[in-house]
Amino acid sequence: MHNLAIALLNKGYSVSGSDDEIFEPSRSRLEKYGLLPLKWGWDRIKITRDIDTVILGMHAKADNPELIEAKNLGIKIMSFPEYLYDQTKTKKRIVIAGSHGKTTTTAMIMHVLRLLEIKFDYMVGSQIDGFETMVGLSDDALISVFEGDEYLTSALDKRPKFHLYMPDIAVLNGIAWDHMNVFPTFDNYVEQFRIFTDKISDNGSLIYFADDPEVAKVALSARENIRKIPYKVHGYFQNKTGFYAATHNRVVPVKIFGEHNMQNLSAAKEVCLAVGVKEDDFYEAIKSFEGTSRRLQKIKENENGLVFLDFAHSPSKVKATVEAIGSRYPGREIVVCLELHTYSSLSSNFLPLYKDTLSGAKNAYVYFNPHAIKLKKLDDLSKEAVYKAFGGGNVKVYDNSENMFSHIKSQNYKCPVYLLMSSGDFDGFDINHLID
Repeated sequence: MHNLAIALLNKGYSVSGSDDEIFEPSRSRLEKYGLLPLKWGWDRIKITRDIDTVILGMHAKADNPELIEAKNLGIKIMSFPEYLYDQTKTKKRIVIAGSHGKTTTTAMIMHVLRLLEIKFDYMVGSQIDGFETMVGLSDDALISVFEGDEYLTSALDKRPKFHLYMPDIAVLNGIAWDHMNVFPTFDNYVEQFRIFTDKISDNGSLIYFADDPEVAKVALSARENIRKIPYKVHGYFQNKTGFYAATHNRVVPVKIFGEHNMQNLSAAKEVCLAVGVKEDDFYEAIKSFEGTSRRLQKIKENENGLVFLDFAHSPSKVKATVEAIGSRYPGREIVVCLELHTYSSLSSNFLPLYKDTLSGAKNAYVYFNPHAIKLKKLDDLSKEAVYKAFGGGNVKVYDNSENMFSHIKSQNYKCPVYLLMSSGDFDGFDINHLID
């Protein structure tokens, strides 16, 4: 939401906002642009008749006093995804969906289009080099590129966000059950992707990962008046000099690594070709793509080791990320730390899906905060239950992050590669200190 506020300010709109809490980096960025509210909280007197549109974030509940006042005054009220669609409804909309790889695939497409000087609007879920904000809107772009999140639109609209974007080109990169607090069964979760494909415009395109059986089923059942474009994991190899994307007639050095990223690259390539980018230009541009914030992001490297941070939290993401690090750094001491932070990951019903996801790491640590469980009003978890769910003798479980990192540092690993995975922050631990 704060990125949308900045994007609209940059477009020349008059923007104001409210929230009950504002954290970093949102706070500093809003302050930089003169958008930081003078005080926290909600106040109906902020809503006046000269406001054209009120845009809801996820925190605005039905009894919100500003929302009630906007309704009383007859002001147009829109959710975040509704507003993005409204701003881009005359453009070719590209929407990247799937349980994993959304952000990276979106970022790859944005990177290529920017280098080729093709104008486009965008919305992506992570900070990307070369882009000031995570939302960009304009009057003259003919293309829009959106990351299609399947989470709910707002507290008042229980539709998944990606149902509102109405894609002309849709990407479906993988389906693995997530957000069980919203989608209580796997079938219910998969159904959201079927609905998404049904939103593709007539004569539009569905670009899908053919080797995911659930994705393939959804693609097969999609209506026939859209173009269906399957893709597979891009060819690749690695050696001591680096990681390479490869085809039968070219070898391209890339700065990313891992099979999952080669899957993302294939999806990004198909999208770029669909909007007229030449294959040679795509490969030349993708060479310089370095990834995005918190997606296998290299945080620190020195003679004492290497630290990566990743947003991975669902079982499929965790497993793929661990395998990518193990493959890229054979022979190195790999130390994996996973924080269970989301509603699903802290649910005793969901935990068994993590079985063997950390088996690719000799040294694996799992952390959860009992306070977070209470805040989410979930049943208590024991360290023994978490250990049993992961099913590996290599796993150590902690419910205190300070104790976990103290133990890790006491092991004196020799030039280790640390992989920290979380949608949280390990209770504020400064991960740079792992390799002081």
